[in-house]
Amino acid sequence: MNAQSAGAADQPGAAAVPEGLVTAVVNMVHTGPVLLGAYTIAELTAVDAIVDFLEARPSEDELTEAVRSLAARQLLLAGGGGEQVQVRGDLGIAVAFQQRARMVLDARITGTEPGEPWRVLLLPQPEHICLMVRIDALGVHQISLHTFDESLRMLTEWLPRGSAADRDRAPDTDALLAGAERSALVTVTHYTAEGSAEIAGESTDLVLARQDGRLHVLARDPGQPERLVPERVEGKEGVRDRIAGLLTG
Repeated sequence: MNAQSAGAADQPGAAAVPEGLVTAVVNMVHTGPVLLGAYTIAELTAVDAIVDFLEARPSEDELTEAVRSLAARQLLLAGGGGEQVQVRGDLGIAVAFQQRARMVLDARITGTEPGEPWRVLLLPQPEHICLMVRIDALGVHQISLHTFDESLRMLTEWLPRGSAADRDRAPDTDALLAGAERSALVTVTHYTAEGSAEIAGESTDLVLARQDGRLHVLARDPGQPERLVPERVEGKEGVRDRIAGLLTG
């Protein structure tokens, strides 16, 4: 598929999506995953994709090289008037769907094995699908589109798992996280947008930590947001339902 996006004249930086693109891609996702390729931080920054969720802005030299690389692969073309650019192909689809989202789930994990991502972003779409970004230790961002249910399944399989810990015994949070075999911080943030700039709003955190085969789930105390309190979540389905609630609540 040769899709493209470009900065709109009335909303600088926003994606101008070709008519019928969203419907066509959504229909494809409901028949199976749509893989949109792998990109570096510099390449994503060059097209203003997912920039506000990245760790650091690349240097100007890195951005220049990224633009050359994208242009050589015909994924980036100069648009009319010299002020717009066209982002083509699968990368254009990724940019278009990212700019449609108004919520992001950001999950970061410790205790990964070689070949696993250390961070996953989920950006839900109105059509009950999600844009997923998996980031590995080398900084490669694998981007794909999945149904909402499949996205939750993949995320749950990746997060720490274990039998439910005793909720009645509040753990020492620092000691728990230091001694955990695998732990994750899951943050769901609602945001608005001005052009391609995301403006963060309300966010919710969830901490999962597996220690001695038991899964501890911690959430922020509504009365004392700086304090984490235990929640009882039963098994994979419980974790899945808890995260689904964050994304649909």
